[in-house]
Amino acid sequence: MTAIVYHNPRCSKSRQTIQMLTEQGIPYDCVLYLDDGLSLATLQSLLVALGFTSVRDMMRSKEPLYKALGLDNEGDEAVLLQALVNHPKLLERPIVVYDNRAQIGRPPEAVMRLFSI
Repeated sequence: MTAIVYHNPRCSKSRQTIQMLTEQGIPYDCVLYLDDGLSLATLQSLLVALGFTSVRDMMRSKEPLYKALGLDNEGDEAVLLQALVNHPKLLERPIVVYDNRAQIGRPPEAVMRLFSI
């Protein structure tokens, strides 16, 4: 089975996660979500795989854009999802998906919970 990594090459945590998976011999495919974008269906799927009940849990709430869009007081989950579709930069990263489960790589070692190594 191949893992999927939602990857931002400019993020050190994302690069460290990729390096760790490579060193462990875990096969993965990268999704360059900043280039490719994120669909509503993908985001909903990630939310379930992460086991989160709120979209906010997978958002970069300290990102200046988050505050600029007024999302800190937004209670509507659909609005938060649409903000991620429109601004994928707001997605917390990296996210690794494996066997219908997902983990945010903060710290990068956290993703190893997905694999029985």
